[in-house]
Amino acid sequence: MKKQLLIFTTLLVLLAGFGARAFAAEITVRGRLARTVEAGGWLIQTSEQKKYLILNFQRFQNEKWFAEGAQVEAVGDERPGTITIYQEGIPFEVRSMRPFAGDGSGASGTAAQITSPLPTRVLVTGDSLVRAQPDTAIVVLSVFTQAKTAVEAQQQNATLTDAVLRAVKAAAGTGAEVKTSGYSLQPQRLYKENQPPTITGYEARNMITVTMSDLTRVGAVIDAGGAAGANNVESLSFTLRQDRAARNQALTEATREALNKAQTIAQAVGGRVTRILEVQEASATVRPIYQSERSVGFNADARTQTPIEPGTLDINAQVQVIVEVETLK
Repeated sequence: MKKQLLIFTTLLVLLAGFGARAFAAEITVRGRLARTVEAGGWLIQTSEQKKYLILNFQRFQNEKWFAEGAQVEAVGDERPGTITIYQEGIPFEVRSMRPFAGDGSGASGTAAQITSPLPTRVLVTGDSLVRAQPDTAIVVLSVFTQAKTAVEAQQQNATLTDAVLRAVKAAAGTGAEVKTSGYSLQPQRLYKENQPPTITGYEARNMITVTMSDLTRVGAVIDAGGAAGANNVESLSFTLRQDRAARNQALTEATREALNKAQTIAQAVGGRVTRILEVQEASATVRPIYQSERSVGFNADARTQTPIEPGTLDINAQVQVIVEVETLK
């Protein structure tokens, strides 16, 4: 009696297993074998551009016909809830697979009743603006002299320039870079109607560029240069020399914005983003702060330092992303 009961129970288990398999959503897929984006995975791509990620490809990998581009017919079940490493295509557990010499028209049987998703490429652009405090100031001063002769103009300019160089170096402190960035000597001409121009004198101009990281000394440098003989502030600008962190932040935010746009577009057309095809950095620039010579000048009152407020810098970044969006017919 016990033996008969054991046999009956075993038959019930086998029948239950057979029934579960019989009622599973078994489909037949025809297409070509292809590798996943990352090395190590395989999928079947149909003529309708539908992709089935083979979860158990190791079972068939040693077959002679199992190679990239081979046309196959596979029978198995979709596993949409499976989380895979590559997340490329529909997870698919294959029960049987064989080479197939047909037209590769995709899924048949039960799968033929399923609407096939069509991949669409979408190009999106992400922009970002990050603000940061500048860490470098660049001051350009000039010494301008005039004289009857070229030699006199040169000598006067040399004397004043030497004094200005010593003064700004002391005011800028250690670590500052002081250099001559331009020099010119030109005649001054007088033009009269119907007469050739005549030279009435000469003018010499020596430009000095001071680059410093201590922004609190900018006003002192301008004042010291003016007191020593510089007679013009050509330009004053603030920039970010150590800009890697700010650029990276701007690029990160621009990339996130682009991906958010892609998700929004995909949802609007009733689809989803399946993978990222391409990412390109369009730009990532630090916009220096410039103050023209009309907005800066020498302080006539030696008792107070020229006030300088650098403000903040704008770091702009733009990223272009191409994604694949899967939509239904």
